[in-house]
Amino acid sequence: MSIWLDQRSTVIVQGMTGSEGRKHTQRMIGAGTRIVAGVTPGKGGQSVTFEEAPVPVYNTVAEAKEATGANTSVVFVPAAFTRQAVIDAVDAALDLTVVITEGVPVKDTAEFVDYARQSGHTRLIGPNCPGLISPGKSNVGIIPPTISGPGRIGLVSKSGTLTYQMMFELRDIGFSTAVGIGGDPVNGSTHIDALAAFEADPDTDAIVMIGEIGGDAEERAAAYIAEHVTKPVVGYVAGFTAPVGKTMGHAGAIVTGSVGTAKAKKAAMEAAGVQVGRTPSETASLMREVIRGLA
Repeated sequence: MSIWLDQRSTVIVQGMTGSEGRKHTQRMIGAGTRIVAGVTPGKGGQSVTFEEAPVPVYNTVAEAKEATGANTSVVFVPAAFTRQAVIDAVDAALDLTVVITEGVPVKDTAEFVDYARQSGHTRLIGPNCPGLISPGKSNVGIIPPTISGPGRIGLVSKSGTLTYQMMFELRDIGFSTAVGIGGDPVNGSTHIDALAAFEADPDTDAIVMIGEIGGDAEERAAAYIAEHVTKPVVGYVAGFTAPVGKTMGHAGAIVTGSVGTAKAKKAAMEAAGVQVGRTPSETASLMREVIRGLA
């Protein structure tokens, strides 16, 4: 199995007619993703051809869902229009919406994350994330589909590039699903959401959790692991050498005083029984040991 995304997922690309949307739609289709429609307000009735097959474009997500029965969308629209794009997806009662766009104002993100949660029906991932992939089944977002295959490891990560690296390091073992939740201060799904889903997935045997400096998400995830997760978890925290008060890459990756440091996060995770690597490669080695122990 996998979490949140599988071969039955039917996907709408919001912003498919733009350059980024078009490019990544082609990549997703090449990975086997079932792209059934695009949405660009004002361009309804057009189509875009991928691999000699035209994909219809609609003005709204509701129209696209009604015509195709889609249950998932991925958002490749400019930051200024992301709030409305997500609200449209939630109003259409999609099961899953993945927001790739970076630079979304935190106020907008807070509003549409709350809107999705209040709806009770739309799982939101992102913004500023690489998306998620269930190798061999479906790929929604910008994760390279060829770096790893299907397997029994679950991966949840704040960082896109570290998602790719970990998948590559463990490519011979493979993944049930890899989820990039994004590194903004507010995001639609958390480490805890993914941990709960992996814990419930019978085809996920072990979990890699990648965090980074800033905030307390990893500490909260560690507390959740201690109480609710029975599967082995291996962790990594990016930013051990980050200076205090300087944003490192993601908007949420900033240490303030003693809050949000990699050292504190590592300590919390280890206290919950999580083995924590000092580097991505060491983390992958720890996971290999876990998998060998499960064999």
